[in-house]
Amino acid sequence: MRNIIIASTSTVHGGDYLSYILEDLARHLKDAQTVLFIPYARPSGMSYDDYTDVARKAFVKINKKVEGIHTYDNPKQAIENAEAIFVGGGNTFVLINQLYKNDLLNALKSSINSGTPYLGTSAGSNICGLTVKTTNDMPVVYPPSFKALGLVPFNINPHYLDPDTNSTHMGETRETRIKEFHNFNTEPVIGLREGSWLQVEGESIVLKGVLTARIFECNKAPYEVESGTELNEMH
Repeated sequence: MRNIIIASTSTVHGGDYLSYILEDLARHLKDAQTVLFIPYARPSGMSYDDYTDVARKAFVKINKKVEGIHTYDNPKQAIENAEAIFVGGGNTFVLINQLYKNDLLNALKSSINSGTPYLGTSAGSNICGLTVKTTNDMPVVYPPSFKALGLVPFNINPHYLDPDTNSTHMGETRETRIKEFHNFNTEPVIGLREGSWLQVEGESIVLKGVLTARIFECNKAPYEVESGTELNEMH
């Protein structure tokens, strides 16, 4: 049975890395001793080793070891043999480009669909959707495709921000950007606010956390869903 956590962010304001979700992660990863970390998204361009150390310091709090995929000679085999997999945030285009470069998309999808526990945060959440076209990141590299893992039947916009009525900023809001997306695409999009995540168990997809999420469907007005809502019927 699929066992996936798709989290909007790794860190909420005032908290440590993954601290807001560690209790749930302990349950999520109860049968795993070691987590395979995929650091390809490289936030701020940090090295794979440094990024893996960040993850390691968080997971030691729930008595889990972390090994970076970049330390393996055969990354595909590492995914196939993993007890659990974590893909961290950073730049989504850099992440998916490296996954394509190493020919890991199919292995990753197969492993997750076979029941290997998966955690994705930010960019690692973006790749769970149908495409990565609704990321907030700059396309600093050009991946072979925007097609993602398709673990859920919609796209994701992590770190979703509501318009600030007191701001003098004149640029586009997240909602405007997603409406632009729907001028050319039909996939639904879920705006995941920071501190929210999706819990996928088998075919069930449930919104978790204390906040609502904003749903965008083509040719429909956006609407809010409460925490605890099943989202597997979105199409």
